Amino acid sequence: MSTRALIADDERLMREQLSARLNEVWPELDIVAVAKNGLEAVALTAQHHPDLVFLDIRMPGMNGVDAARQIAQLPSGDESGDGWSGCEIVFITAYDQYAVEAFEQGVVDYVLKPAERERLTLTVERIRARLAQREASRQPPSTGSAEMQQLLLKLAAQINPNAAASKLRWIQATVGPQIQMIPVEDVLFFISDEKYTRVQTATLEALIRKPIKELVDELDMNLFWQIHRSTLVNTKAIAGVSRDLRGRQLVSVKGHPERLEVSRSFTGLFKGM
Repeated sequence: MSTRALIADDERLMREQLSARLNEVWPELDIVAVAKNGLEAVALTAQHHPDLVFLDIRMPGMNGVDAARQIAQLPSGDESGDGWSGCEIVFITAYDQYAVEAFEQGVVDYVLKPAERERLTLTVERIRARLAQREASRQPPSTGSAEMQQLLLKLAAQINPNAAASKLRWIQATVGPQIQMIPVEDVLFFISDEKYTRVQTATLEALIRKPIKELVDELDMNLFWQIHRSTLVNTKAIAGVSRDLRGRQLVSVKGHPERLEVSRSFTGLFKGM
């Protein structure tokens, strides 16, 4: 079965050059879709479920880092029912400083513009080894790992330093008949259903209409980890992680009896547990 890939870059010549170079060094690779921006990349990833996504870091509208964060939240096989387990990310960049740390951590690889055959060959070798290891161990992709989340946060701060200072500090929520202001640090976890998001503290339960997808962009993700497409948990409130009889990871929360399920896409957050 061939590896399926998606390329996202706002420069047509770069898309064409990378496609041509990949065809030379990895002829078995099946490029199933090409996107011109981050929004298209997320939508086409959801549609085609590639094994690998090449993302330009700087694109208009939604940049590659934000697109990677959105892709990490897409439902995987355990939720969508089609067997897709997520994808690996490779960043395309003309700015080496944005990629060096990612490369050194081994969480993600990168392609420097212009895509030169020799460098791309090394990238492809590493990607193929990572995909083979993932297949052999049946592990989820690095996209949902704690290391990847931290890396994306750092890259996002480098690209848009003003965004880091404007993170949500208060939640305006409905508690019974009243509207109450809840400090973000007091929230143990957020859980969404189709209409509302439940805000749980040690002393109260409240409801807001803001979906998890928006909260991920507005909250400090050093404080909150996404463990399911519908769940965010305060890292300071995590008491421990256990497994049930079906092998699912369950997070125990300090000051609350509820245990929160970790979806397959985010099991890498608690690697080794």
